[in-house]
Amino acid sequence: MRTRRLGRTDRELTAIGLGCMQFSNTGASRRFYAPTAQDTAAAIVRTALDGGVNWFDTAEMYGGGHSERALTTALRDLGVRPGDVAVATKWPPLGRTARSIGATVGDRLDALQGFPIDLHQIHMPWGSLSPIASQVKAMAALQLEGKVGAVGVSGFGAAQMARAAAILESKGLTLASNQIQLNLLHRNAERDGVLETAKRLGVTLIAFSPMRSGLLTGKFHDEPELLGRVQPIRRVLGGFSTRTLERTRPLVDELGAVAAAHGASRAQIALAWLLERYGDTVVAIPGASRPEQAAELAAAGDLRLTERESAALTERSDRAR
Repeated sequence: MRTRRLGRTDRELTAIGLGCMQFSNTGASRRFYAPTAQDTAAAIVRTALDGGVNWFDTAEMYGGGHSERALTTALRDLGVRPGDVAVATKWPPLGRTARSIGATVGDRLDALQGFPIDLHQIHMPWGSLSPIASQVKAMAALQLEGKVGAVGVSGFGAAQMARAAAILESKGLTLASNQIQLNLLHRNAERDGVLETAKRLGVTLIAFSPMRSGLLTGKFHDEPELLGRVQPIRRVLGGFSTRTLERTRPLVDELGAVAAAHGASRAQIALAWLLERYGDTVVAIPGASRPEQAAELAAAGDLRLTERESAALTERSDRAR
């Protein structure tokens, strides 16, 4: 699988990592996904590793540490050693002050069971009792102390990202990443300055929900009755409706046509488009609830589309958004 440098760090990440929100099992994240048994989580992680994936993204909010423990339990049981793969996690600012960043890093390390925090991210740019500048400085302190490998953010706008980068630069550090939603149906980064700013600053954009919560796989278009089985909050946030299916069907049909030409799936083509359109600036973290999904998504890292195929998908995307 192709690799990409994480920001201006020395870390090389595979273009596709594994998002681990589906390992939450408790807390608010359970409203998005059904519980994942530990043996299933281990099978998913093993399949991702077999497919060449070398990094995993989790967070404290994903079950209050349950996702972190499920991930690292799987890694340990599979004989993966700390340092063999990269692990990214996140600090949630909701109702907390910046002092919480340093106070809770030990909890994160405990949950990761011996695996280091290769990338620590501020989970969102709102909800904290402290300004963003204080949060970034607290993150910088952790990196300078050697407790985390790199600092990233999530959901930050262009100006917020530039400010975070400037604070880190003043301490001799760099902003490694900004995690945002980016896919064929959500390309706001092209218009709001985030993509341009990331390129200028050398910041990696980590694309979450690259399948638009499964919509781009086409399974809901093939079987509209599946919409009723989606968790309510996921259905609302994803904008899932029969009207959405009608609006996006031409795009999904185009994904199907390109997929047929490559002997691939629509999900793989959607990922390949994402990686090719944004080049070295973007890596993606699709989630997988079954091992076969992990294998499918990892294999997309080796797909290459023609210019004509990419252009056709972009045109359909423009009409569908």
